[in-house]
Amino acid sequence: MSQAIESILHETRLFPPSPEFAARANVSGMAAYQTLVDRAQADHAGFWLDMAHEHLTWHKPPTRALDESNAPFYKWFEDGEINVSHNCLDRHLDTQPDKLALIFEADDGKVTTITYRALYHRVCAFANALKAQGVKEGDRVLIYMPMSIEAVIAMQACARIAAIHSVVFGGFSAKSIQERVADAEANTIITADGQFRGGREIPLKKAVDEALAMGGCESVERVIVYRRTGSTVQWHEGRDLWWHDAIAGQPEECPPTFVSGEHPLFILYTSGSTGKPKGVQHSTGGYLLGAVTSMRWVFDLHPNDIFWCTADVGWVTGHSYVAYGPLALGATELIFEGIPTYPDAGRFWKMIQDHRVTIFYTAPTAIRSLIKAGTDLPRQYDLSSLRLLGTVGEPINPEAWMWYHTVVGQERCPIVDTWWQTETGCHMIAPLPGATPTKPGSCTLPLPGIAAAIVDETGHDVARGNGGFLVIKKPWPSMLRTLWRDPERYQATYFPNDFGGKTYLAGDGAQRDEDGYFWIMGRIDDVMNVAGHRLGSTEIESSLVANPLVAEAAVVSRPDDVTGEAVCAFVVLKAARPTDHAEAKRIADELRNWVTQQIGPIAKPKDFRFGDNLPKTRSGKIMRRLLRSIAKGEAITQDVTTLENPAILEQLTASAY
Repeated sequence: MSQAIESILHETRLFPPSPEFAARANVSGMAAYQTLVDRAQADHAGFWLDMAHEHLTWHKPPTRALDESNAPFYKWFEDGEINVSHNCLDRHLDTQPDKLALIFEADDGKVTTITYRALYHRVCAFANALKAQGVKEGDRVLIYMPMSIEAVIAMQACARIAAIHSVVFGGFSAKSIQERVADAEANTIITADGQFRGGREIPLKKAVDEALAMGGCESVERVIVYRRTGSTVQWHEGRDLWWHDAIAGQPEECPPTFVSGEHPLFILYTSGSTGKPKGVQHSTGGYLLGAVTSMRWVFDLHPNDIFWCTADVGWVTGHSYVAYGPLALGATELIFEGIPTYPDAGRFWKMIQDHRVTIFYTAPTAIRSLIKAGTDLPRQYDLSSLRLLGTVGEPINPEAWMWYHTVVGQERCPIVDTWWQTETGCHMIAPLPGATPTKPGSCTLPLPGIAAAIVDETGHDVARGNGGFLVIKKPWPSMLRTLWRDPERYQATYFPNDFGGKTYLAGDGAQRDEDGYFWIMGRIDDVMNVAGHRLGSTEIESSLVANPLVAEAAVVSRPDDVTGEAVCAFVVLKAARPTDHAEAKRIADELRNWVTQQIGPIAKPKDFRFGDNLPKTRSGKIMRRLLRSIAKGEAITQDVTTLENPAILEQLTASAY
């Protein structure tokens, strides 16, 4: 990057925590936050060693926190011995065995609950089933499951016997499974016959069969199948085994396998659009510590909370804040099989009402789609149980933040806008809700012990108000350790020599305002160079969504003979998509003028394309690589099997205004 990214969004609204919330918060007031920050700055490794002793249950407590001798291949708590499942289950058996651990609501509304004692026994039985099948410490197990209690059991059982799991999101294609099996050399796959989403049955076992038929998966010895839908599946004798048959007669006690704090807990592949998937490898002790401390600090978890993170376990959010963090703290959490708009767009709000959810954590994409579905819909439900809201996945535009605050939170719930990544393992920059005054659209300040900064292309800090590369200057416990069997790519991608080889490069552009608050400006790859100005996509999108006509927007660039690159906007309107050319042009011109007034003429989109929605994966992630191809007029040759709505591409390709 030859020059700084320009910040073009200005947000001045400030929302301090209420005195009532702050009074009972785990971290109460900015002075308490600053005390933690100062402790970490004074003795970085010692701070995290204290946290590890305080918040985790060790079989052998570590005596040393951090080994930097082979940077950037850092090691944390290597001489300690621990088991993640033991921390999530066993340590609650004496204190709260009958407390609800999981509340599961199926796609059709059926509710199933399980206590900590019952979950412990089911995890032990399945762990014993895995061992009986020959799965041992260090083996890789691929999990391709519906969102369910059984998915959590599978993950916990792997952790219990120190097998390394790799969860693949249930919306991914057979090819995605094949690539991940081959790279991890998994010997076991855990799947289901199918899953239900939005009233539809989606086959899972069929995708596994197709993946294994592609070749390169010779390592697979067994496929364990949970019966969820009851549909007929192809069966391969000698390889396939029903879940219920595998656990039949297995003891409901299984001693945990204690391992070094550095033992790999899981590999989670990032879904890159091209090339070999990146197998992000996380450790045991450091990863769990990050999940636990961030649960306490950011979600301000208390014993009576009902916590709901809407993420699927196929994503890191579903690892840290579904399968591990809440259970390690003994929380009661809600998990959900379906989608937010089935049987209608009030599903999330009804579930919050019915289960008396107190902490709700979801993605800005879901929030924006629910705004489009019915701005006043949440007011038809009793949301009085809520005390804290959170967002995850991408920056939230200020107007969506305000809707979340006023309509869902009824102006009384703090919002924790969390910045983190698959690679970081847990929250890095986020408000502490009893301490940090929040600004709509800002993830605010780094967590204690996280040395976040914004630098230029030479690695030097930039002045406040200027954009640059978001980096983390010191290692932290929950960081990825390497890319599975690809250390060279790990080093080149995340710790490039251009930044000294020891500084973590997040891949996001960001800026800090005069109060030191962080504003994420989008992926560096999404930065547009328009007439010599480097513009972040997030700020232009936020401007568009602030217009009362717009429900959702995504912007990318395309080559332009005059300005080098031109801004292309893909817009979903709150009203019906315009099909009349003159009407579409009128709306496009109105939105151009709006962006000019909000930001300036440099950010004005040259092209507008309108769709009923945007191309998204089944997890709700906008597939920007497809938008770039459409903007450039290229034929779409990329894999679109993970798209929730492939028909939308034809709409968006039709015409630009």
